[in-house]
Amino acid sequence: MQSGEEVFDTFTGVHPATGLFCAGNAVCRRMKILLVEDHAELARSIAGYLVQEHYICEVAATFDEAREKLILFTYDVVLLDIMLPDGNGINLLKLLRKEGVDSSVIIISAQNALDFKLTGLSEGADDYITKPFPLPELHARVKAIMRRRSPQKNNVLTFQDLTADLDSLECRVNGKLLNLTRKETNLLLYFIHNKGRMLSRQAIAAHLWGDYTDNLDSVDFVYQHVKNLRKKITDAGGQDYISTVYGFGYKFNAPE
Repeated sequence: MQSGEEVFDTFTGVHPATGLFCAGNAVCRRMKILLVEDHAELARSIAGYLVQEHYICEVAATFDEAREKLILFTYDVVLLDIMLPDGNGINLLKLLRKEGVDSSVIIISAQNALDFKLTGLSEGADDYITKPFPLPELHARVKAIMRRRSPQKNNVLTFQDLTADLDSLECRVNGKLLNLTRKETNLLLYFIHNKGRMLSRQAIAAHLWGDYTDNLDSVDFVYQHVKNLRKKITDAGGQDYISTVYGFGYKFNAPE
């Protein structure tokens, strides 16, 4: 089971403007990070920064909460504190590796002793950063880890008469530039990769807004974003690729 799975198309590494990451199979999605940190103020600071950098970031404050999330959901990177109120982060790391969880792990800890660092790295952590640290440094380490996980791929995707350049974030219909918002761009990429599949409104909302949608009573706002995207594509001379699946969501495919 995966929480808010967001898949896109051919681009590799972490895109600086969208937080997109592509694995070696050329499937792209917004990067998802789990922050395991019991200090509420620090957790808010780190998570807020990562969200501003366009990642999806979830927070777990305890050993048990982190373990539950990692069993239920999939994350690209885990930022793991060692000293947790109900357990030790190193023990959680051992457990994850034993259970086959292959998320990249960066230990974030106030423990600066060499023995702590060597233990964390030997148990399967990919990196170790000592508190306090500048948030841009943490971001740089996250990007470096994700670059190592995947070779370079083409950064332009196409579907029918649509093209999208993930470096410039420009989307075109028959060569004509579409004036899309960032949400509309991410929505279009999500649709293109999932062409032919029915996508629920809840899945689309989770893709665009992450965990913030968990606290919403309604995801009806998705309708307006889809409506705006559809209009911009057709006004530019493109076909209407978005069909409504009433009572469920939408489907993106070439008109028959």
